[in-house]
Amino acid sequence: METDGCGDVIVVGSGVIGLTTAVVLAESGRRVRVWAREPAGRTTSAVAGALWWPYRIEPKALARDWALRSLSVYEELAASSESAGVRMVEGVMGESRLDEEGLWAAGRLPGLRASTAAEYAGTGLWARLPLLDMPVHLRWLRERLLRAGGSVEVRAVTDLAEATAPVVVNCTGLGAHGLVPDPGLRPVRGQLVIVENPGIRTWLVSTDAETGVSTYLFPQPDRLVLGGTTDEDDWSLTPEPAVAAEIVRRCAALRPEVAGARVLGHRVGLRPVRDRVRLEREQLPDGRVLVHNYGHGGAGVTVAWGCAREAAALASR
Repeated sequence: METDGCGDVIVVGSGVIGLTTAVVLAESGRRVRVWAREPAGRTTSAVAGALWWPYRIEPKALARDWALRSLSVYEELAASSESAGVRMVEGVMGESRLDEEGLWAAGRLPGLRASTAAEYAGTGLWARLPLLDMPVHLRWLRERLLRAGGSVEVRAVTDLAEATAPVVVNCTGLGAHGLVPDPGLRPVRGQLVIVENPGIRTWLVSTDAETGVSTYLFPQPDRLVLGGTTDEDDWSLTPEPAVAAEIVRRCAALRPEVAGARVLGHRVGLRPVRDRVRLEREQLPDGRVLVHNYGHGGAGVTVAWGCAREAAALASR
C-alpha cells in the first residue's frame, strides 16, 4: 500500500457530516485532512434550515438513535459555546402527535407536549429544539478541526482512489452519486427565501395534509429563513422567482407579519436522499479502509454527531 505520508485519514467532503466526522477523528488522536470540492460555506449544509428533527432519512430507528446522540452535543453547545451557532429555540411541529411522531423523543425533550390552539391552528407538537445558524456552525467546526491538528484543503476529487491515505472517509453527500458511483442516491431540491425578521422568535413547521408540502419559518439571529420545497430528482441550483413568491405567500398565511418583509436573498440546496443512510466500512484490495458516511437526506445536521462517532469507530477498527 502506498500513501503520501501527510496524514493517516482523509475525509472527503466538507459539509456538516464531513467536518463533524473529521473533528471526532482528529480529537481521538488521528491525523486528519479534509478534502473539499468547495468551501464549507458553499455546500448544501450551509443552505440548510438546520432545525434538529429527523426529516427525509431512513432507516428511522437508526436515524432516531443518531439524532438523540447528536442532541446531547447540541444541548451542550447551546449552553456553553455561543460561537458554535447553536441555540435551543421553542416552536411547533405541525401535523404531529405525541403518541405518533413525538413519542420516540419524549424522554429526551423536557416539556414536549401537544401545541395549544393559540400556538397553532391544527394538531401539532410544541418543543424546544436545537436550531443552528449553519454558516456560523460550519466555521466553528472548521476552527475546532484546525485546533485539533486537522487541515482543510479545497481539492476536487473525481475518484476516491485519489485519496491515498490508509483510511478514507467518504462524506461527499450528493457527490457520491457520481463518485462512488451510487445511482440510488438522488437529490430532493429545497428552495429557501431569506428575509428580514419582523420579530418572530419561534420556529414553525406546517405540512399540508393533501400535498405533503412543508412550510416552515426558522428565526436566526439576523434573519428569518422561509421554506420550502421538496422537488424530487431536481438537480437545479437556480432559485425560481415564482417558487420564492409562493413560499413567502404560504409563510405569510401562517405568520401574517412576514408579508412585506424585505427579502435578503434566495438559497437552493439538494438533499442527498437514499433508501437508507450508507454508513459502513469497506476493505479495499490494496489494504486501505474506506468508510462511507452519506445519504442523510434532510437530516444531516440532526444526525451529524451520532453518525460521525459511528464512522470514526468504523475507521478505527
